[in-house]
Amino acid sequence: MVSRPRFSILMPTHSRVDVIGLAIQSVLDQTVEDFELLVVGDGCAPGTAEIVEAFHDTRIRFFDLPKAPSFGYANRNIALREARGDLIGFAADDDLLFPDHFEVLADGLKNGAAIAYSQALWISTDGVAAPFLTNLELADELRFFMENGNTIPASCFLYRAGCLPSRDVWPEDIASAADWRLWQRIIRENPHNPPSYCRVPTVLHFSATWKNSRHSAVPQLATLLDIADSAAWWPSTLRVSVPKASNEQYEYSRLMHMDRTTWSEQTRRAVSDLVARLAWEDVQATQPTRAKVEAENIALQLEIAALHQSTSWRVTAPFRKIATSLRRKNPQN
Repeated sequence: MVSRPRFSILMPTHSRVDVIGLAIQSVLDQTVEDFELLVVGDGCAPGTAEIVEAFHDTRIRFFDLPKAPSFGYANRNIALREARGDLIGFAADDDLLFPDHFEVLADGLKNGAAIAYSQALWISTDGVAAPFLTNLELADELRFFMENGNTIPASCFLYRAGCLPSRDVWPEDIASAADWRLWQRIIRENPHNPPSYCRVPTVLHFSATWKNSRHSAVPQLATLLDIADSAAWWPSTLRVSVPKASNEQYEYSRLMHMDRTTWSEQTRRAVSDLVARLAWEDVQATQPTRAKVEAENIALQLEIAALHQSTSWRVTAPFRKIATSLRRKNPQN
């Protein structure tokens, strides 16, 4: 056990016996070593304890707790009350972290920010990776994040333990999205230390099994997957085959461990190329097509209006003639 860890990393778990070992290994493989990993069992499935204990790493602390309401936010607070690190991170039991994940985030806090976050690659159930690039340093994106919705996975965040009055900060009075509410609270209560955006992918974020969805029930990811399905130029690095007997976490973990440094570099280069290509496709094809469709719609509306006016005149003209004739014959009417 690290006597004075710099990082306390929270990993809640309930039923991911199939992949939690891969998630834990991605934490143990970090370039930083002065951390404690708080694995919080929330009424966890049989076999979870055996997987955790098999690592024989004194930096891992396992809290085998009975199931708490909803997503077990109360259990997370129990573990955080015993956290000793100055920096608090999160690692989902079904996500994978790049080896330099916490190193990148810690660098992001050097400017005095209360909270830092990185980019995530969302992974479909059939192995397609797509980047999400929310930038909270832009006023409109920050406003959307604070008022409308969250597009940043919890695994992307690292915050200073001292930025809030206590460590047990997960709201227990809501049924879901407590991570989003926590990040909002940190941002609101630290207005002079705004979020720091680390502009590289450091997290592979996978679709939760309970969502039963290829695209995590996220519309933006569904749109990106539609592009990937039809675009021959989607980088092969971001399209990993998942055999029926395997799962997407295992296949990505296997590739990552062949050469972690090379894999990280290749993946980030592929993401950069993909974002550039998506922007180019938007300028080259999508926007011109949209402008053409809008012009055609305007022309069609004008044509319909002209036709309506012409038809209206033809229909009413005879009646106007009859009315005029009647007025001449009966000037008193």
